[in-house]
Amino acid sequence: MKRAVFPGSFDPITLGHVDIIERALPLFDEIILAIGVNADKKYMFSLVERVEFIEKTFSSEPKIKVMTYKGLTVDFCKKQDAPFILRGLRNTGDMEFEKTIGQTNFKMAGIETVFLIASSGKSHISSSVVRDVRKNGGNYSFMVPDAVTKQ
Repeated sequence: MKRAVFPGSFDPITLGHVDIIERALPLFDEIILAIGVNADKKYMFSLVERVEFIEKTFSSEPKIKVMTYKGLTVDFCKKQDAPFILRGLRNTGDMEFEKTIGQTNFKMAGIETVFLIASSGKSHISSSVVRDVRKNGGNYSFMVPDAVTKQ
């Protein structure tokens, strides 16, 4: 089975994430959307809400599994027998950052990182932009799946 882990905080999941996930579905038998838990980080949405957003967004997709984890992503990948990490790239800054992490993950554990470039019209979307717009009372509905705006 070709299994990939798409790790992130998904605070919240965005249409950028959805774009990458939907385009990766033909490449893998299963994609685990792995919500990393970091006790030192302040989240806008609770872990329960983030899991619900993702489960509602992909409720009709049997190849998607939602899990949470602590610690190194490569350790989680090994436990899930997932030899691939899926990452999306919006710009050259993402590429440089993700390349370093991907090379480190491969060196540590032999886990390959598969990069997909954001579709046209999606590269401006990020969870941090969504949080900032929401916090300041703006309309963020065009950047997130319906499950997020209906919370």
